[in-house]
Amino acid sequence: MAHAQAESVIKNIIREIGQECAIKGQTVPETLVAFMVKAVVLDPANDFNVDRTLTKNDVQKLIKLCIDRLLDTTNPSLDTIKMQVFFDMNYINRVELLNEQHHIVESRLAPVTREITDSRARTREELESVYQKIVSYVLLRSGLGSPTDIKAVREATAALQSVFPQTEMGVFLSLSKKDKERQLKELTMTVTGIRLFNKDTGKGGESIDDVPAILNEAVPAATQSIDAELHASQQMAHRYTALLESVHENLQGNIQLGSTMLKEALFNVRQHEAFLCIILSDVITCAQEVEMMQKQFAAQMEHLKSIVQAKTAVPTSQVFPVFIALANLWTSFQDEIILLSFLTNIAVNLHQFLGTHLQLFPDEMMESHLEGVTVKSDQQRIEETMGIKVDVSDFKEQEWLFPETTANFDQLQIQYHGFCAHTFAVKDGLLLPGNPSIGILKHKEKFFAFNSKESAYIFAQNPDKFIQLIIEKAKENAELIQLLELHHQFESLAPYTQVRSGDKRLLKPITKCDSSTQTDTHILPPTIVKSYEWNEWELRRKAIKLANLRRTLTHSVQTNLSHMRRENFSQVYLLKDFSTQTKCDSSSNVPKPQTFLAGLRGGSSPTTHLIKMDLTRAVDET
Repeated sequence: MAHAQAESVIKNIIREIGQECAIKGQTVPETLVAFMVKAVVLDPANDFNVDRTLTKNDVQKLIKLCIDRLLDTTNPSLDTIKMQVFFDMNYINRVELLNEQHHIVESRLAPVTREITDSRARTREELESVYQKIVSYVLLRSGLGSPTDIKAVREATAALQSVFPQTEMGVFLSLSKKDKERQLKELTMTVTGIRLFNKDTGKGGESIDDVPAILNEAVPAATQSIDAELHASQQMAHRYTALLESVHENLQGNIQLGSTMLKEALFNVRQHEAFLCIILSDVITCAQEVEMMQKQFAAQMEHLKSIVQAKTAVPTSQVFPVFIALANLWTSFQDEIILLSFLTNIAVNLHQFLGTHLQLFPDEMMESHLEGVTVKSDQQRIEETMGIKVDVSDFKEQEWLFPETTANFDQLQIQYHGFCAHTFAVKDGLLLPGNPSIGILKHKEKFFAFNSKESAYIFAQNPDKFIQLIIEKAKENAELIQLLELHHQFESLAPYTQVRSGDKRLLKPITKCDSSTQTDTHILPPTIVKSYEWNEWELRRKAIKLANLRRTLTHSVQTNLSHMRRENFSQVYLLKDFSTQTKCDSSSNVPKPQTFLAGLRGGSSPTTHLIKMDLTRAVDET
């Protein structure tokens, strides 16, 4: 409840500050107001205790201080904070930007897609109407012409009829909604590839802009423009650095330039330089992608020409994949144009946050104060310390990393955006680039670079002391939290996470929304415990039964196998069948004696006459 009340109070404070600024003619976004509130609270000069509940007087004091800082047009620090908030709110990496653009295209095409997929056309006129909607869908999705351009519509219709004649509308309408959407996308890519091929061969391509040629002109122009802005900011940073260095070395207290304003101006141009480096890196990536895609597009087009040549009919299995590949490459070209336009607009809009320091320190004033002062670039400062290294033997507990002994040395995420930690802590916010070749100190899994060997030795003696000094300076100048990448030490002041892959890049701010989820009533399968009893009397009876069993003595034990019988097993050898071979009895063929007795049954006479006849054949007759 207390947390909810605190959030409500903070929201009221932010709303009141925004209203007061609007009354005074300055419109400020809520994100900037919220950042300023936290910055004012953290500033030790304002004497706010973050561990104590703010009283009514504290709230009024906080509102007044925030309004004063937000309306101060002569403060480079405010410009830097505005620049950081603008970049955080608008910049996203190329993957997220392209995904967002594709999502926008899908949402805009949703009504047309719905009309096609939900159609129940039956008559010839209705089928023709749906077919024309498919042509419009193809034009809108491919971006190669407008549905209001008659020539583009005719060309797209001819290309569509070659792969999807109107006679197949009945089959198309019988498909499921997902299959219809999938086939619409495939038809769009195929028709796009056909139109691109016709444009290349000079037989069509109405209303199709030469996107690769446009990119060939836009990418170098954007690179040169951003590089010129970056060079100007770097030159200004070098001049501010040299002047601040001169102030610290010569202790020129009577200098007309305020050291505080000069320091804030340095922070302003250094932040502008950091953001431009991120944008320039994305533009270079865009140029590399365009160069690679142009080679692939030319190769696919030549491959398609070799397949088609002068044939009147070509198998669809050969040409359709090439058409789809051409369409995908063309879509990538269109994505690069969107990305390039986005990066260029951000770079142009960042320039509006440099006006204050240019008014405070015009070129004439800077030239007069820089007489006799040597202005060194970051590269020159690094070259002056090349060959100088930290002697590891002088340190027993610290770990030092060097380029020749450390794998992936260039990918180490150096603290404080690569600036010398000791110089910034000791010389009141002077930002000097660190030279990694001197040696990178690894302390508590963090890496620190230095601009000189002496600074490295002093910092290594007590790193925690200098780290705390930098934190205190960041509380005084809230813009340093993002410039020096101190978000992990000021989590309450960093609503946005900062992650770098290869080079650190800011992600888009975390957005909040109302959402709901639905879960199953029973996630796990039901488990029935049959021994469960809810009746306490039944539990009492079971307890008594168990107690009685504990007092009962048994004289024998029966088991399932020993209850009135016992199972025995024996192993025997089965009988085997044997046979022997013996001599066979044989005989010679001799006459067989045969006799015949006649008159055994008697006859007509009462007296029986028995006649014995020998019928044995002679030996010679056999």
